[in-house]
Amino acid sequence: MTWGQALKEYRNYLQLERGLSPNSIQNYLFDVKKLIAYLEEFNLEESPLSIDHKTLESFIYYVAKQVNKRSQARIISGLKSFFSYLVFEDLRQNHPLSLIESPKLDKKLPDTLSTTEIDLLIAAIDLSHPQGHRNKAIIELLYGCGLRVSELIELRISDLFFKESFIRVEGKGQKQRLIPIGNYTIKQVNIYKNEVRPHQPINEQFSDILFLNRRGKQLTRAMIFTIVKSLVKEANLNKKISPHSFRHSFATHLLENGADLRAIQQMLGHESITTTEIYMHLDRSHLKEAVLKYHPRKDA
Repeated sequence: MTWGQALKEYRNYLQLERGLSPNSIQNYLFDVKKLIAYLEEFNLEESPLSIDHKTLESFIYYVAKQVNKRSQARIISGLKSFFSYLVFEDLRQNHPLSLIESPKLDKKLPDTLSTTEIDLLIAAIDLSHPQGHRNKAIIELLYGCGLRVSELIELRISDLFFKESFIRVEGKGQKQRLIPIGNYTIKQVNIYKNEVRPHQPINEQFSDILFLNRRGKQLTRAMIFTIVKSLVKEANLNKKISPHSFRHSFATHLLENGADLRAIQQMLGHESITTTEIYMHLDRSHLKEAVLKYHPRKDA
């Protein structure tokens, strides 16, 4: 089996069996391609079925001198997935990375915004601009529902259940979930959907997609990042902010105001509660307040 054949079959597996998004698939393939480039650079005649742990150890040592620990861990994780697939398909009898551990990483706390900073960003939106109300609805949805960028650009009009105060999104692994949506966010989305969107060109292929560009087509991930970057500049915020910052802020503010961690996990679409638990490290002041208020021996 050649590397080209292995990549093609692995891609099909990731797409059809695991149901991953195109972005996730590209990330997995990138890790394997990095290994292939290493083999070619040093003229190492190894196939996906013959490569052993010593060669992979040399590759990881080589990579460790070029990238940080987080990138190194991601590459190791990607390669482990690839070789696990080969073992699963009975193409290999052993897993060459089974004894190789990823570097230990410090927990990276997500960037968050205060409610004041969010208000400043929204106030910076020029509602007289043709895309002003669209951009306001985008920011309100990112913060009001904690959406990933991929979920936002894929959101359809048929996914809006405003009478029930829910929206339906398709997250990682094509898993659908329902997220509650507040009245204020509904109002901002409706202004764009009912009063602005009908007056612009709409490409028939994207007629059910909620957020469209000026040509009536679906927005790209890059466009959402551009919108946020522009607002940060307009609001004069000296802070590194991305569309994901609104998702982090959504979770953090819910937790700080007493929301249940399991409920936040479901709304964010996290498969594991440990992923959601990272927000517990952002601000522990509310935990102290909870003990002082509710513990039976608080006054003992």
